[in-house]
Amino acid sequence: MNTDDVLNEFRAAGALREGHFILSSGLHSPVFLQKNLVFMDAARCARLCQALADKIVAAVGAVDVAISPAVGGIIPGYETARHLGVPSMYVEREGGTFKLRRGFSLEPGQKVVMVEDIVTTGLSSRECIAAIREAGGDVVAAACIVDRSGGRADVGVPLIALATMDVPAYPADAMPAELAALPVEDPGSRRLAKV
Repeated sequence: MNTDDVLNEFRAAGALREGHFILSSGLHSPVFLQKNLVFMDAARCARLCQALADKIVAAVGAVDVAISPAVGGIIPGYETARHLGVPSMYVEREGGTFKLRRGFSLEPGQKVVMVEDIVTTGLSSRECIAAIREAGGDVVAAACIVDRSGGRADVGVPLIALATMDVPAYPADAMPAELAALPVEDPGSRRLAKV
């Protein structure tokens, strides 16, 4: 599966949106990938995650476990782990820092692939990788359905992307006038209210 195939899956699900969006990173972009519209279709999600699992194995060989950042990475992480034939875990924020919770634990040195949904700046990936290492895991690679940084995101380990896009993203004070003139939507999850 190549980038065009992946983007066609997003288009078919109505998940490739154009306008003015604030991403989870806080950056502004004219393109938003509404990944949950893709992941809610079990067959579509399975196709993408099978292809990602195949790409992971081709790049790094067998792994022991797949771990994802909550919330966005849980579904693709689980489905990719299923195709890899390994357990799936996820990290959650506790006191602002990602940690393994809910009884999840790693054996020292277990080979881990960190699985994300969409990578823009790589911040969530780096935070997730730090939590995995803190728990004793050996992160051999990170993987994502879409790398929208055009390959520029540095997550500290090799990044395996099923699709790579070069989508512009701007700080609020450096947006082009045509983007700033559009009504803004904030569909990202990082700024959801804490209850």
